[in-house]
Amino acid sequence: MDPNYRTMIDFLLGLGTEDVEHSGQKGFLAHLVGVSRDLEAWGCNQDLCRTGLFHSIYGTELFQRFALPLQRRGDVRSLIGERAERLTFVNCFMDRSSFEELLESDGPFRFRNRETGETIEVSREDYDDLVRVRLCDWLEQVPRSNRWDYRRDAIRRMAERLGGVAEESYRQVFAHAPAAVESQVLIVPPVPFLRLNPPWPSECKPGSSPPASPYPRHG
Repeated sequence: MDPNYRTMIDFLLGLGTEDVEHSGQKGFLAHLVGVSRDLEAWGCNQDLCRTGLFHSIYGTELFQRFALPLQRRGDVRSLIGERAERLTFVNCFMDRSSFEELLESDGPFRFRNRETGETIEVSREDYDDLVRVRLCDWLEQVPRSNRWDYRRDAIRRMAERLGGVAEESYRQVFAHAPAAVESQVLIVPPVPFLRLNPPWPSECKPGSSPPASPYPRHG
């Protein structure tokens, strides 16, 4: 187990993530833990597993029910490390369409920041690890959300880019998709957008997700 696991979980609990809805009957914190554990089961290193635990902490293009203010990036960085926090930030603020345009590319890896429109450039290693996080994130939640057609072609291409256990995990999860999924426009009702104000009290097979509660507390 990551030596900082309990401290990281306490941090997330202190932000109220356990009470934020996410997908199906699973809350936000349980989803974060599930993604981290699945990345660990895929054989990913500590940096990437920590990224999985915080992967959408600043909000993403799709998930807008919670967003930690960017003024707190330093707190997250000191907790999970420079690379894990940087990958977390990029995962949260990437424009997914421009990111996905590079799935068959050998580089350079440049895509847009969805908020500012600025160009984000990453190494091949970082790009492939971001693909791992994106793919694992979706595989962990799609059976509950039942949104099998969301960016389905891109999800398949992510699995094909990574190959190995990631591609096999994709096949196992999507084997449960409806036999014929028609493309459709999904109308999602608006949800509360939670922002907090201070102070606050590697190739990578999905493993089993932990129960939403209770979580180990530090000390």
